[in-house]
Amino acid sequence: MAFANLRKELVCSICLNIYTDPVNLKCGHNFCQVCISCVLDTQERTGVYSCPECRTVHHKRPELQRNFTLRNIVTNLGSSEINWPETGTYCTYCIEAPVPAVVYCLLCEASLCHNHLKVHSKSSEHTLSDLSTFQKNKKHSIHDKILECYCTKDDTFMCGFCKVNGAHQGHNVKSLYESFDKKDTLINGIHKFFTERKELEVRIQSLLKHKRTILEKAISERKSFTALFKDFWGQLEELEKKDLLSEISRQEEKLSSQVSDLIRQLEIRMKNMAGKILYPKELYNLTDPQMTLQESSKSYLRDAEEGDIEDRETQAMHILDRDDLDLTGISHILHKGLSDLIFGINGGICMQGAADILLDINTAHNELYISEDRKTAIRSPHKSRTETPERFMDYPQVLSSGSFSSGQCFWDVDIEGSECWIVGMCYPSINRAGVFQSAIGLNKKSWCLYRDGHCHFVIHDTKVTRLHDNISSDRIRVYLDCEAGQISFYELGLSIHHLHTFSDTFAEPLHAALGVWGSGCIKVSGGNLKV
Repeated sequence: MAFANLRKELVCSICLNIYTDPVNLKCGHNFCQVCISCVLDTQERTGVYSCPECRTVHHKRPELQRNFTLRNIVTNLGSSEINWPETGTYCTYCIEAPVPAVVYCLLCEASLCHNHLKVHSKSSEHTLSDLSTFQKNKKHSIHDKILECYCTKDDTFMCGFCKVNGAHQGHNVKSLYESFDKKDTLINGIHKFFTERKELEVRIQSLLKHKRTILEKAISERKSFTALFKDFWGQLEELEKKDLLSEISRQEEKLSSQVSDLIRQLEIRMKNMAGKILYPKELYNLTDPQMTLQESSKSYLRDAEEGDIEDRETQAMHILDRDDLDLTGISHILHKGLSDLIFGINGGICMQGAADILLDINTAHNELYISEDRKTAIRSPHKSRTETPERFMDYPQVLSSGSFSSGQCFWDVDIEGSECWIVGMCYPSINRAGVFQSAIGLNKKSWCLYRDGHCHFVIHDTKVTRLHDNISSDRIRVYLDCEAGQISFYELGLSIHHLHTFSDTFAEPLHAALGVWGSGCIKVSGGNLKV
């Protein structure tokens, strides 16, 4: 019992041997000075130090305190007094008192007594070996002596007799403990496992953090889309009541009023019909032919005048027959309202927060006039501007003052009267002079949609691709996704029509770019930005 308790207290948990020059950490655990120094040296790569026993973390290398009391105990007792007796092999798990062992587990590397054998795992991985067989492996097969030495030249174990009389004379022969230079390797391996486990913990924490981010983003997007659809239904209801139903009611009221006026006129005529029916009878009863003819003539005149009125009423009836609700106008209001809703939803889904595009006058060619609000570029000779390194010299082009380096954004343009124009994006490092170097689309630093007459092309790095779609709208949208590396062009009509998408890895921030070759102008109608 005394041996078991004493040995347990005097064994280093790293090398599993009796302490050599014991030191301790602030947490109170003791180690061999060499063992703990090797562990700390390995931990120095990560900058985080931890106790191998209790895993207490230190952010700077801990100071080692010599344990003089423990060193004196080890020195005074001597290693022979604290080792297990050599008279037999004892159970590894019986720490209260030495109990003889009967078998050896190769997986656990432990000796087992009868009692611990009963509770030991029966798994096939736990291979049990006869203790005598196991002990034979520790003794020389011929000399029947314990293998206590190691020949580093022949890489073989030997007993004391081999050392003195064997074939290893003159070789570098050491005791097993002296030759156990793999301890450092084991220590490094242990620390490697600690490091890998720490890295796994960091990766797990990172993944958990990423998972939380996904959940938070999903919650945010749900709220965003819920609000978006709530707003959409509100606008749709407003379109129904304020625009469509209101227009139908207006047309209904107008047509109903016209019909009511006509009904009143016809009712007045019906009341006058009673007098008109009696009048011919009075003429019929006259005996004077001359008077009869005169009165009849007046009567026909009145009938003619009333016939004119009747003609007007008949014409009005024909007009009413043809004039129904203006379904074409109502349909136009519906389509325009839905189109506006679609544009609004698209902008709400793709990005949030507005950032208007403003044109940079300092980059504008002298043949481009820039409006005061810096949103319109007009092809018109302008008074000579100061020549600067930023100004385009060979082509009527202009860039935006702001740039985009992250997130997603879109901006729209209205083409007014020009049949030859360019809309695109480019790096700020694009040359401002030179045929290919400065033309938007004809180099690696720019991407564009180009129109010449009725033909449309997309251009990048001199590669020209013609678009065969029939583009009739004069409204174009440019969409940029910096992270995805995409620049897309859309036609804005009653619906959004995708024209082309460039995919690239952007090395610089991107500016909006315009070019007006023909007469007319290009107007930037707005843009949205999400960063």
